[in-house]
Amino acid sequence: MIALVLLPGMDGTGILFADFAAELPPEFRPIVVAYPNDPKFGYSELESFARSSLPKDQPFILLGESFSGPLAISVAASNPPGLLGVVLCCTFARSPHPLLSRATAALRLLPAMHVPAFIQRRNLFGKFDSPRLRDQLAQVRKLVSAKTLKSRLEAVGHVDVSDQLRRITVPILDLRAKNDRVVPHTSGDYIRKIRPDAKAADLDAPHLLLQAVPQEALSVIRNFSSKCAEGSGESAV
Repeated sequence: MIALVLLPGMDGTGILFADFAAELPPEFRPIVVAYPNDPKFGYSELESFARSSLPKDQPFILLGESFSGPLAISVAASNPPGLLGVVLCCTFARSPHPLLSRATAALRLLPAMHVPAFIQRRNLFGKFDSPRLRDQLAQVRKLVSAKTLKSRLEAVGHVDVSDQLRRITVPILDLRAKNDRVVPHTSGDYIRKIRPDAKAADLDAPHLLLQAVPQEALSVIRNFSSKCAEGSGESAV
C-alpha cells in the first residue's frame, strides 16, 4: 500500500479533498493534511507542519494542490524517506502573477474580507459547479478566517522554490487544468521548463481539478504511482 499525502489549497482545511479521497482504490491510503487557521503560519511554518504529517512506515506520493505546490516542492527537495514521487496539481513554483508581489504592500493596508461566494464558485468550479461543491465551499468559508486567507495570498506573492524544484530526485507529475481561472498556464509552462522530465497531464477541468474530475485525475495519478513504485522496487498493493 502507498500513502497519498494530500496538501490542500489556500483554504488549508482539506475539506475539498473529501470526494477525491473517497474515490481512492485500496492500494492508496489517503493522508489529508489540514493547516492551522492562523495568519502567522507562512510557507516556512506550513512546511514544518506538512513534514510532521508524512508517514514514517510506508512509501508515499506527495500531492500539492494550488497554494501547496511550493510546499510539496520544498519538502520533496529534501528527499524524505519513503518518498516515491510528487504530484503538482494546478500550482506553481514561483508567484503565478508577476504583479502580486508588488501589490502585497497594498494588500496589507486593505481590510481582510472574504471574496464573494459567487465569484469564488465561478473561478474555482466554472462549468463544473454543483450543489455538493457549493456546500463544501460554504463549509470552508465558515472555518477559515479572512485574515488567514489574506496572509496566504501575500505569501504567494513572494514565493519562489525554483531551486528546490531543480533538486527533486523522484518523478514529478504536473497536473494542469485546461480551464483554470486562478493559476495561469504560464505557471505550468515554467515548471515544465525547469523540469522537462516531469510527466505532463492537461485535463478538461477548472482550477479545482481533483474535485471536478476525480476519476480522470485518479486515473492519471494511479498510473504515475504505479510507475514510481516499479522504479523504486516498491509494491503498490
